[in-house]
Parts: sequence; structure tokens; C-alpha cells
Amino acid sequence: MRYLTAGESHGPQLTAIIEGVPAFLPITTAEINNDLERRQKGYGRGRRMQIEKDQVQFVAGVRDGHTTGAPIALVVENKDWTHWQHIMTADHIDEENQGKRTVSRPRPGHADLNGAIKYKHRDMRNILERSSARETAIRVACGSLAKKLLSEFNIEVACHVRRIGPVEAAVPDLNELSIADIKRITEDSPVRCLDAEAAEKMMRAIDQAKEEGDSIGGVVEVIVTGVPIGLGSHVQWDRKLDGKIAQAIMSIQAFKGVEVGIGFEAAERPGSEVHDEIAWSEERGYYRKTNRLGGFEGGMTNGMPIVVRGVMKPIPTLYKPLQSVDIDTKEPFEASIERSDSCAVPAASVVAEAVVAWEVANAFCEKFGSDHIGEMKSLLQSYVEEAKQF
Repeated sequence: MRYLTAGESHGPQLTAIIEGVPAFLPITTAEINNDLERRQKGYGRGRRMQIEKDQVQFVAGVRDGHTTGAPIALVVENKDWTHWQHIMTADHIDEENQGKRTVSRPRPGHADLNGAIKYKHRDMRNILERSSARETAIRVACGSLAKKLLSEFNIEVACHVRRIGPVEAAVPDLNELSIADIKRITEDSPVRCLDAEAAEKMMRAIDQAKEEGDSIGGVVEVIVTGVPIGLGSHVQWDRKLDGKIAQAIMSIQAFKGVEVGIGFEAAERPGSEVHDEIAWSEERGYYRKTNRLGGFEGGMTNGMPIVVRGVMKPIPTLYKPLQSVDIDTKEPFEASIERSDSCAVPAASVVAEAVVAWEVANAFCEKFGSDHIGEMKSLLQSYVEEAKQF
């Protein structure tokens, strides 16, 4: 499978075209809209969330509640477009609106200056509109479809927040928490945290950052269960699934780091406390006694839950602006302020869930590729039985 997205933050809509989804996957707009709503929630979100009530439209590739096997086209409208249509128009901007909302003062931490130099735009709005995290709305829609595909094979995906600023949540015991438990607890938490005591401290940390005109980042974790052995491949560097997932996480706006399993903690431990011992039973087949490697060995899934974390930096748009330089006058200036959140980590966890789901679904289709969901189920069933007795 593959997809491309298009659209600007204040343009008329966000669009995605998805290719390679098998036929007869049952899907409804309500399922995707639920994930779009989850992305808009979270303690610390800004006023944009009060404007946009994201809803997806299928404009190709879905009929009568099922995919057809043809390319799927998704659209999410930007409700704020009505206030920007004379400035963001594809046609010539009229004289009255020429120069309005022009950006010549790059914000530290954003794509503004680098993109303007690269594409030679004197108005950096042409950069910030596309580099905006608003683009993640359509990626969540694509990831929602991927989650639906995985659920047909009893593969489930969930996310939660591990850290916001200085506050770290207790590490969950995945032997005691099901994916359903994680979803239930995080949906009731304003910061999508499994640790209620830490969640209260996280909200206080967000409040403090907001009062100081600052922003705050954190760490999110995505968990995927029910994954069969052998997704991805060791035979070439660009076929390693953990590598693809790492790239997907790093592609999310404001993300600066990735860990799989115990991640960087592996550097502090001896090998005997890093690698996972192999066991076998008639019921489970091959499994690992622990899951320190986060479900991966040699770039391939080993049948254990996938556990991956991403680090989100604080949002760079601050209400106590950092110093910058005006590209027209070359004079120092306080960076311009675009409407922003004080913390978007809870929302970012939903985006991370979406991009991880997409990569797992893509690898699943590569392994059990077919034009029809029913055929894929038959292939998976025979493969799992064979793997148990290998």
C-alpha cells in the first residue's frame, strides 16, 4: 500500500489518495471520524480545535460500506478556509488582499526559514501552510483505515502518553493490560495517560507552561498486539519494519527521537538483560519470555507485541516569542506568533498510532498480499499454523 497527502493548513481541504487496499474491507466514515475526533482532543490544545470539527469524505474507492480495490480518495475539509479563501486562493490574489498575512519573520524551530531558502519563497506562508501539523489530520484518516484492515486479522493498535515535560508515568505491565483496557483508560484521560496520578501532574505542568507563555513536549508510546512472526525482512536495509516505523514516527511534525522496546536503556544493560529468551508451547507456538526488544529481531516481527516510543519536542510557536531575523530587513525581531497549542502530546500520540498502524498494515499486505480480504485471511491462517509447528 502507499498514500500521498496534499493540502495546506488554511487551504480548502486536506486530501489523500491511497493505493493497494484490498477489496471488501468493511469501512465507514464514522470509524475514521472517531479517530479524527480523538486527534483533536487533549489537554493543552489551542483555539483551532474549536473551529475544526474534522469529518472525512470518501470520494473514490469505497462503495456500499466496502473498499472496491481501486484507489481510495479521502477528503477532510478545513472549516477555517472561509476566513482565508481570499488569501489562500489558487487564483491571482486581488489587490485588496495582496500582502496580507505575509510572513517575513521565521519562527525558530519551524520549517519557515529553511523551506523559504530552499524553494525561494519571500512569503514564508507558502512554507508554514504545508509544514503545519494540520497535515496530520489526513494521516490519521489513512491510519484509521489501516487499523481497520489490521482489526480484520485480530491485530490491535493503541497509544498512550508516557511523559509530558518533567512528569513520567509508571510503565504499564502489558501482561495485565489488554489493548481494550489501554483504549478505555486513555479515552477517559485528558492527557491519554494510563497513570492517573501522573496525569494530574502532567496537566499542572501544561498549565504552568501556558501561564509562562511557553510550550511543553513529551513521550508517546504505541503498542500493537496480535502481530504474526515475519513481517518486514532482514534481506535489505529498506525492508526492515522497525526501520520503517522509526522513519514514520520521525516524519511526524515536532518528533525528534524513536525507541523500540527498552530502546536506549539497552546501552546500560548487559546482553543477558536485553535479549529475549525463546520458548515454545503447543498453544502459542514460538514466543519470547520477555519483550525487551519490542517485538523485533533482525528487522522482522517475532510475534510479540510491537512497542515503540516517540519523543515530541515542545511546540516552537511561543507566546513569549524567541528572537529571529526579518528576511526583508535583516533586523532582529521577536518571532511572529501563529495560533498554537501549549501542549499537543496527547494528540500526537493518536498521530503516532496512525503512522505505526499504516506501516504494520503495509508490511502485512506485503506478506499476505491479495486482492481480497477473504483470501488474505486464508493465507494468514495457514501461515500461523505452519509457524507454530516449524
